[in-house]
Amino acid sequence: MRVLVAEDHGRLATAIAEGLRREGIAVDIAFDGADALRHVAVHRYDVVVLDRDLPQVHGDEVCRRLRDDRSNTRVLMLTAASTIRDRVEGLGIGADDYLPKPFDFEELVARIRALARRSTPALPPTLTHG
Repeated sequence: MRVLVAEDHGRLATAIAEGLRREGIAVDIAFDGADALRHVAVHRYDVVVLDRDLPQVHGDEVCRRLRDDRSNTRVLMLTAASTIRDRVEGLGIGADDYLPKPFDFEELVARIRALARRSTPALPPTLTHG
């Protein structure tokens, strides 16, 4: 599994990435929205953990562009904006899940794994003969 963590707070981005790597997940980090868009243009990610308030290109716009490109990459929005309205807006923009800060790392990993399972197409049925 490969994950992009798009988070402008360096310590948080690094802590998330290090924790995910300990879980056996390949991780890249983008510190702003423009960098996140460059990463997704070059690499295929199972999940993008996307801070909603990124500099340069806002997280909402990054999410919209992913959806406009018909990307199957799952998006988990991670943000301090945690009202019901914020969550509904984030999901309406195209996020697959929404986790408000502060969060429990174990829950973040569980949500990433669940999203990655949904992005993996089921194997087609096989017909065996003999």
